[in-house]
Amino acid sequence: MKKNIIAGALVALAALCSCEKQHQVGIVAHRGYWQCEQGGGAHNSIAALAAAQDLGFWGSEFDVNMTKDGELMVYHDSEVNGMYFKDYNAADFADIRLCNGEKIPTLDEYLTQFEKNKKCRLVFELKWHATPELERQAVELSIEKLKAHGLFNPKQVIFISFSFNQCKLFSQLAPGFTVQYLGGDQEHNPDVCFENGSNGIDTGYWIMYKDPSWYQKARSHGMSVNVWTVDSIDDMRKCIEMGCDYITTNKPEECRALLKEMGVKELKAGKNL
Repeated sequence: MKKNIIAGALVALAALCSCEKQHQVGIVAHRGYWQCEQGGGAHNSIAALAAAQDLGFWGSEFDVNMTKDGELMVYHDSEVNGMYFKDYNAADFADIRLCNGEKIPTLDEYLTQFEKNKKCRLVFELKWHATPELERQAVELSIEKLKAHGLFNPKQVIFISFSFNQCKLFSQLAPGFTVQYLGGDQEHNPDVCFENGSNGIDTGYWIMYKDPSWYQKARSHGMSVNVWTVDSIDDMRKCIEMGCDYITTNKPEECRALLKEMGVKELKAGKNL
């Protein structure tokens, strides 16, 4: 009897060690890897995406707004120089330049760069839109653009949004894709997200510090866990120790070095958990 108990304990310990060894973390370059020489300091630029691709990070996050005439453009804020995307046509932004000299890329231009190296995962953030009708238009157009580039593939794209409605639409119109809600409001906690079709969360790391049940609820539903935007080494370490699947950061090379130091395997570009 005693031998059986010891043997069982050893098996359990071996399984635990195996799980720990298998923990992998994917690094997501926030708005591309803009904070390097190649990226030129320009968020959401073609150069920043290329840098994330070249360095082999698991994912590259980017932001998409829709113009008045229905063009999708890659830019974080809802306006540029006081010009709101929703109120102006795409042509009105043609002469505006990013800090590295690039123009604001259209989604088509951004996806054309991605086609050159498809191993990096696209972490596609669709920004808020003013009405449910516009949100449906933006979601449908996003899917249409991905299909046109041959990139409508759950192994190449993750959808994220602060709009709960857009997350529900992506879950409905892109079955099989990872969809992660970005907010941290209790009204849309992981239980609610799961009930409405999302299979992951992408949450501000501090939210899970304050409320550990957020992480536990997500895991109870088998949801993937991404955290944003984690730039300090201490916070990276805490998120890795917590067991998060992905870390979205402006400092992806520092995160890579930390994973190596901690002996945690980095989930490389082109690989799935």
